[in-house]
Amino acid sequence: MQVRSGVIAGSGSTERRARRYPRAIFSVPIGIRMLMPGGVHTTHGISLDISEGGLGALVQNDLKTGDVIEVDLQLPGQELTAVAIVRHSSRVRSGLEFVGLRPEERCRLAAIVASG
Repeated sequence: MQVRSGVIAGSGSTERRARRYPRAIFSVPIGIRMLMPGGVHTTHGISLDISEGGLGALVQNDLKTGDVIEVDLQLPGQELTAVAIVRHSSRVRSGLEFVGLRPEERCRLAAIVASG
């Protein structure tokens, strides 16, 4: 895969727009809570990469696109608990978009990406 002037070109003729935020490899255990019929369901996973806007992860149980979840992960020096929307999910990987982060949390994430 090549990156050209903000466009990611794959092996085929289709092209996607570049991501909104740069990403960095970031692998830590994560905890996930979601509201299900009958109560709150808790599961675990591991992050694969992170950005100001979200993270990619491997998750034990299937997440469904559109699910609103709460994610716990350990950032350098501090734990982050964030609300996220599942933007895509497969048996291989899930993409989570953070919502409602405070400015200082976004800055902390941007610093992680910059140092990564």
